[in-house]
Amino acid sequence: MIKKTFIILFIGFICLIAINSVIAIPSGATVSQKNTSTATASTPSSQDAVAGNVTELTLTGFSTTESWQGFYGNVSGVIQLADSASHVMYNWSQLNPSGEIYASKNGTVAWSYIQCLNLSADGSYASDTAQAGATSLHGMNLSAIETAYNITAGDSDDINNTFTLTNHPQFYTNSLQFSAGECKNMKVYNSTGVGDFNEVLLYEPTGRSVVFTSILKSDANSFDGSTHDFEMLVLENGHNGDTAVTPYYFYMEIA
Repeated sequence: MIKKTFIILFIGFICLIAINSVIAIPSGATVSQKNTSTATASTPSSQDAVAGNVTELTLTGFSTTESWQGFYGNVSGVIQLADSASHVMYNWSQLNPSGEIYASKNGTVAWSYIQCLNLSADGSYASDTAQAGATSLHGMNLSAIETAYNITAGDSDDINNTFTLTNHPQFYTNSLQFSAGECKNMKVYNSTGVGDFNEVLLYEPTGRSVVFTSILKSDANSFDGSTHDFEMLVLENGHNGDTAVTPYYFYMEIA
């Protein structure tokens, strides 16, 4: 009888180990800034004015967004087997990593409750944790985001005019499956102006956190003509001369 009890307890212990090992929680990423820049204002051209004439003109130019910051770069890392004290038993180097890069203003994201961001949510902030890996009717909506970032409804670079697609590939976050096209996404440009890097909008309800998610694409043609593993946009208020900086916390999940 004693032997049977021991065997049952031992098997239960092994099962606990197996269950814990399959949960891949996104880990904080160490960030190193290489460079940062913005577009240079165009030099104005002139047109002669002659008294009595009327002249039709076609003008072209650009304005720099006051709502978005762009990030891009490369990823290196390993998949490892380690204990809680960071003692590594073994690791596997990833030369061509796949997975996701996450950016959020919240440094303590509860990944177990991550879900698609619903721009049409009711704004009630009910903690709808049951919708992990899906889409909730509650939480932060378009109006709340516009208020938080001083965006005027209808702006050309509003979030709903930026994340207009639902055609991202399937991916996993914290072992939660997001089916292809389940969340709102956009495609950030490569050097030919074609959207090539998938970015998805996620949301964590307990911290009311928007999580910008870039799906890794190893050594892909980037907007600047070089090769990078990810490109992503994050919201930042630069309206009316606001120059305050916003810290973003970066996480990564390598598959």
